[in-house]
Amino acid sequence: MPRPTGWQKHLQHALAIVRRRVPPGLRLALGIVLIGLGFLGFLPILGFWLIPLGVAVAALDITPLYRRLRGKPPRPKPPGR
Repeated sequence: MPRPTGWQKHLQHALAIVRRRVPPGLRLALGIVLIGLGFLGFLPILGFWLIPLGVAVAALDITPLYRRLRGKPPRPKPPGR
């Protein structure tokens, strides 16, 4: 896996803080709010950068989405199912 660049380090650090300090149910709600604010990106201070940040925060609670963002392969299905 390649080493993260500057903005990727900042994103990983922000996600680590959110994972430690925000309860699991609230992370999904926070991610949805950030995505909603991202659609107001034409306003000052708010920006379109909030959309990917909201997706990353919401993905912390949704395991399949989190695995896809991390680049891990999906879990194989057990045989016979």
